[in-house]
Amino acid sequence: MLNDRGVDYRYREYTKTPLDEAELRRILKLLKLEPADLLRTRDAANKALGLDGSEPAATLIRHMVEHPTLIQRPIAVHGDAAVVGRPVEAILTLL
Repeated sequence: MLNDRGVDYRYREYTKTPLDEAELRRILKLLKLEPADLLRTRDAANKALGLDGSEPAATLIRHMVEHPTLIQRPIAVHGDAAVVGRPVEAILTLL
């Protein structure tokens, strides 16, 4: 979609280069969301950990850093703005 529009972007493979805690906290702040809002409840790691989103933010962030598949995606960041690309067309609001 971004290629079709000629948008220059950098793709980050989240499983090969996961977010660290500071990056995740920054993105949460940009998104104006709590960690529970980004938690993928149907993810295999979530099922193994038994998370339901009611855990303290620091706990959820720690698990998301350790298991990046727990984070809703895609997330697009542009300057001081970010959006979860669900649906993927939401990313266009950053352009």
